[in-house]
Amino acid sequence: MGTTVKWLGKALKGLRSFAYDQDGGRPRVGLALGGGFARGIAHVGVLRALEEYEIPVDFIAGTSVGALISTAYASGCSLDFMAEQGVHTRFSDFGRWKLSRRGMASNDRLEDYLHRFTSAKSFEEMKIPLAIVAVDILTGESVHFTKGEIGPALRASCAYPGLFIPVEYEGRCLVDGFLTETVPTPAAREMGADIVIAVHLEPGLLKSMPRNSIEVISRSFSIIQTRASDAWRKETDVLIEPNVHHVLWDEFARTPELIESGLDATRQAIPKIRMLLARKGAGVRRERR
Repeated sequence: MGTTVKWLGKALKGLRSFAYDQDGGRPRVGLALGGGFARGIAHVGVLRALEEYEIPVDFIAGTSVGALISTAYASGCSLDFMAEQGVHTRFSDFGRWKLSRRGMASNDRLEDYLHRFTSAKSFEEMKIPLAIVAVDILTGESVHFTKGEIGPALRASCAYPGLFIPVEYEGRCLVDGFLTETVPTPAAREMGADIVIAVHLEPGLLKSMPRNSIEVISRSFSIIQTRASDAWRKETDVLIEPNVHHVLWDEFARTPELIESGLDATRQAIPKIRMLLARKGAGVRRERR
């Protein structure tokens, strides 16, 4: 009974949103979810808060773990199920050690892992328009996947350099999208979003020596990104930064804490989101008349 009531509630919200948008009164909202390994579970809390305050999501884009969460959500997977899976996730669910000249592991298991959340295999089956971001390591350019197979695009977006072997797909050699779009706000804007909400998972500083080469690589990239000028910020209207910097890359067991961090950070951003919806909504109405 509880599940039925929850489903009816979501359906009613969807009908209200559809009617409002048809009237030309609402700007389109894009949500961009950044990477961060286990820290990415905070995205579940962000989505839960947006649902709680009835903030619509018209487009969703993801980089790395953000791409996984985006795909699951866009397919219609429940947030409760995502949270349940988060607690039990281990590296072996999506990766396997496979020493290569190009990396230390393969993420080929990621496609099977995705099927825990959805049976959908293509972008065209998504209930919310989805973009997955990867980087062509030969050209250094961002690649925005919005059609075709999801599996290879997701693996490419999650192919963390130095750890996972690059993914060869559609004539390109692809790695993790965080190299060019730490948070994929350009992809969300490209899809047509009037308002872009960015979720950035700041890794912070380690309080102890790195435990292994993965943490050395991870911290090195984090330092570079912190010092660099991030173009993704220019496409951001609302920035949400959950307090997850103290969580290590493989601490999936801290799922409840991570979700709570996402909830708290998003609730603080709700007033600004509502203000932009109202202000930009007025502009949209004027333009459409």
